[in-house]
Amino acid sequence: MKLWGGRFTKEEDQAVHAFNESLSFDRRLYRQDITGSIAHAKMLAKQGIVTAEDRDAIVAGLEGILKEIEDGTLEFMSEYEDIHSFVEAKLTERIGEAGKRLHTGRSRNDQVALDMKLYCREQADEISGLVKELEQVLLRIMEENLETYMPGFTHLQKAQPVTLAHHTGAYFEMFERDRGRLSDLRKRMNQCPLGAGALAGTTYPLDRDYTAQLLGFDGPTCNSMDSVSDRDYLIELLSALSIIAMHLSRFCEEIILWNSNEYRFVEIDDAYSTGSSIMPQKKNPDIAELVRGKTGRVYGALMSLLTTMKGIPLAYNKDMQEDKEVAFDAIDTVKNCLKLFAGMMSAMTFRSDVMAASARNGFTNATDAADYLVNKGVPFRDAHGIVGQLVLCCIERGIALDDLSLEEYQAVSPVFGEDIYDAISLKTCVEKRTVAGAPGPQAMKKAIEACRARLEES
Repeated sequence: MKLWGGRFTKEEDQAVHAFNESLSFDRRLYRQDITGSIAHAKMLAKQGIVTAEDRDAIVAGLEGILKEIEDGTLEFMSEYEDIHSFVEAKLTERIGEAGKRLHTGRSRNDQVALDMKLYCREQADEISGLVKELEQVLLRIMEENLETYMPGFTHLQKAQPVTLAHHTGAYFEMFERDRGRLSDLRKRMNQCPLGAGALAGTTYPLDRDYTAQLLGFDGPTCNSMDSVSDRDYLIELLSALSIIAMHLSRFCEEIILWNSNEYRFVEIDDAYSTGSSIMPQKKNPDIAELVRGKTGRVYGALMSLLTTMKGIPLAYNKDMQEDKEVAFDAIDTVKNCLKLFAGMMSAMTFRSDVMAASARNGFTNATDAADYLVNKGVPFRDAHGIVGQLVLCCIERGIALDDLSLEEYQAVSPVFGEDIYDAISLKTCVEKRTVAGAPGPQAMKKAIEACRARLEES
């Protein structure tokens, strides 16, 4: 069934139909399409455009179609162009003339804009919930690892000692910003396009405020041309998903490194690892690698839609049908990545002994040795040079700063005393960092309380 056949005298070429159709992928919008149609029918009856009897028949028919799609007794058929024509045709088959009145005052242009907004709104909420579940996993890791010492890195080189709680907390902040972005874009997309018609509204006395209210929107969109040609909300969602994927990818890159024989910071659970078909010793971090790899796929969806939209004049153009497949794929991909990554992190074992040894043997306490001298009155630039000499000596001998004797310290600077060993211990190095945002346990406990409060508030 075509919704536009009256003006045509020839059948559509089958190759054209195959190229033009969207039911094969927009069928996932069936619930949104039916929900929007029910609201539209109720509004038409309220305004006296259709009768109450027609409204009741339409609503009952649509609810029946929804039930049958969801229980699998009604299948989608390829001869229909899109989800809109499928639903309307099935409705008309069931209730007759009343079904033909449903589309009064409506175009597929504002109909699909509504369907996509309803879908994206739901997905933004669901993805935000998945991010929150991941944050809860990270928060538990933070709470359990306030004294799990590890090296912090800059330039992928060991820099200063931190804790696993502090390191994990950095990702908690990233994902919390992701939830904020999802919340922000959801507010901006929450304007109802239904009633905009093809592009110029309609002569029927529609009550767009009522329709918006029925569908849980804050109100109707303000400009009918923008209503049907706007895909900013979808671009914003794909942008937010790309940033989420980027954060997941960064963490996955670290997990992959930490899982290597050279680091051995973590043991990935067998349930989230795979082996090699030829090398029996291998235990590969495939989930982390796949999440890292799928980030490019999500980026591709964003770039695809940006490229599609960049040259489209007002108002609706068929190009905009290209928004769906990439958006659906990106949404599915990010949801799967979040679920699997959270599961992998929850089941992961952290090797605190290896982490601490790595921090100790990587001169991460060199800055604290310099600060020790500064607190004894040595100018910082001189202290920096003195400790640099000590580090060079240790590198040549293959030892850590902790392994130098007091005589060796004092041979470089007589300012050093017995208390240098306590000053450069990992415990002291971390605990002395008490400013807000630092890895010290006092600062981290406050940070964890704040993280927990943010999760409980949202």
